[in-house]
Amino acid sequence: MSAVATSAVAMHTAHADSASAPPRAPVAANASTIDEVEAGETAARAAAFAVAELRRERVRAALLAVLPPLFGIALFIGLWALVAMTSPQLPSPAKTWVSALDVFSNPFYRKGPNDLGIGWNILMSLQRVGLGFGLAALVGIPLGFILGRFAFANSMAAPIISLLRPVSPLAWLPIGLMVFKAANPAAIWVIFISSIWPMIINTAVGVQRVPQDYLNVARVLNLSEWKVVTKILFPAVLPYTLTGVRLALGVAWLVIVAAEMLTGGVGIGFWVWDEWNNLNVEHIIIAIFVVGIVGLLLEQLLLLVARRFDYS
Repeated sequence: MSAVATSAVAMHTAHADSASAPPRAPVAANASTIDEVEAGETAARAAAFAVAELRRERVRAALLAVLPPLFGIALFIGLWALVAMTSPQLPSPAKTWVSALDVFSNPFYRKGPNDLGIGWNILMSLQRVGLGFGLAALVGIPLGFILGRFAFANSMAAPIISLLRPVSPLAWLPIGLMVFKAANPAAIWVIFISSIWPMIINTAVGVQRVPQDYLNVARVLNLSEWKVVTKILFPAVLPYTLTGVRLALGVAWLVIVAAEMLTGGVGIGFWVWDEWNNLNVEHIIIAIFVVGIVGLLLEQLLLLVARRFDYS
């Protein structure tokens, strides 16, 4: 075979091989598509895992928020039932629950001036607390601003506050009865004098802790005393004042029960004492829970107000 023929055969063979070989570009494209699919599946699995983990964290947080209080309540009821088994005079939880259903089935009945449902007694106690506490706030908060703002006034009032603040609230009741000649204003007076001290002290401390730089700027700007109080002191002192208000409201709600036991009439304290005279221990326990629940609701209400006026 000649050289020309050999060369032609080689060229034909090479052309045939190149025609039969698969193209390279589609192979690369297929590999890239597979990688993208795998990456998408991996991202989907990661997202699903993150969602599942977030769901587990929420369930765990919910269980931690619910289970401990439930266990505490169950332990309390169990101990109560155990003590009731050893002391027949103490009603069991089941017996108290049945009495509570009966009491709250008609809480606003009227059978006479001193025979009212528990709802009327709670409202009357809240009314007395509201009047006494409101008067204490009207007097105590401005007085706290004055004592915190002026050192001379603070030094003048300090011994009086230190002397009167530790006095038992019920020690003020005879003074109220002597002055007002009636049980209802005497109870309001006891609420007033008992709840005023936390508001005075906390407000005064808050004013004293306002940075001096703020007051120096007010002096440079020649601000009036009213603008100093409303624009500088009030936002800075508000957390202290609200703390004093919360403490004062707790004291007021505690004191009203004891005051009503002594003054009589209508109120949750009188209701407790009247049920004791009737030897109805189930109703006394119900009243204890009612006092605690109402106090807790008042506390939560003030916490909402405090968060609403948080300037931090």
